[in-house]
Amino acid sequence: MKFISWNIDSINAAVEHKSARGEMTWDVLNKIAAAKPDALAIQETKLKATGLTKKQEEALKELFPGYFIYTNSSTARSGYSGTMFIAKEEPISVDYPEIGAPGDMDQEGRIITLEYPKYYLSTVYTPNSGGELARLEDRGSWDDAYRKYIDGLNEKKPVIFSGDLNVAHEEIDLKHPSANHHSAGFTDQEREKFGNLLEAGYVDTLRALNPGKPDIYSWWAQRSKTSKINNSGWRIDYYLVSKSIADKVEASTVVDTGARQDHAPIELDINL
Repeated sequence: MKFISWNIDSINAAVEHKSARGEMTWDVLNKIAAAKPDALAIQETKLKATGLTKKQEEALKELFPGYFIYTNSSTARSGYSGTMFIAKEEPISVDYPEIGAPGDMDQEGRIITLEYPKYYLSTVYTPNSGGELARLEDRGSWDDAYRKYIDGLNEKKPVIFSGDLNVAHEEIDLKHPSANHHSAGFTDQEREKFGNLLEAGYVDTLRALNPGKPDIYSWWAQRSKTSKINNSGWRIDYYLVSKSIADKVEASTVVDTGARQDHAPIELDINL
């Protein structure tokens, strides 16, 4: 089975593709559609609280004919955050959980979980700790609540979960670790929380298949014109799986997006 996950940074920008960056985003989305994944998980949809517009829905259905589309949009702040699944097979159930996170985080459309006979397929858009780490404490509470949520699923059947987790776990996961120890996404607390998730019984599939291999990133800052050219990036997007099915993973990779900066999609190939 082939699964792809991507922080797209606005469904509307992709569908409209009126800017150079929008064109690149649309091209990547077409590339994903051509690969015919079993499911595409999307983060940061930035949809209105009411979900997809008619134009957006028609565009996605044309790209992914016969697929089932599920969206979880932010009701706390329209046009912010949000997640989506585009799945080839209809799931047994679909959940848009609230995990007891602080503030408005549970109303920001950050998680969707699809249940299938042999596994759960889930996606998450983890809150960023923010400028000057203003949300670091709340982010830590989110991490704890999210781990508890995934554990609850894993007690029933194996879990495959992906998304923008907004953390580079180890120094190998970003180009300039020494300069970023106090930056959102690479604080000791965020890294420790991610380590706790792994210790709870889950596997970082890309790193498991590429131990010690440097320069594998999934995000390059848009504000730096040379970040992609110099491969000065961060790996903050992940496919994780329950340890019970880790041996079934065949490949875990970052999809090439050419000159496009920001997030790249990630792909998981697994024999279930």
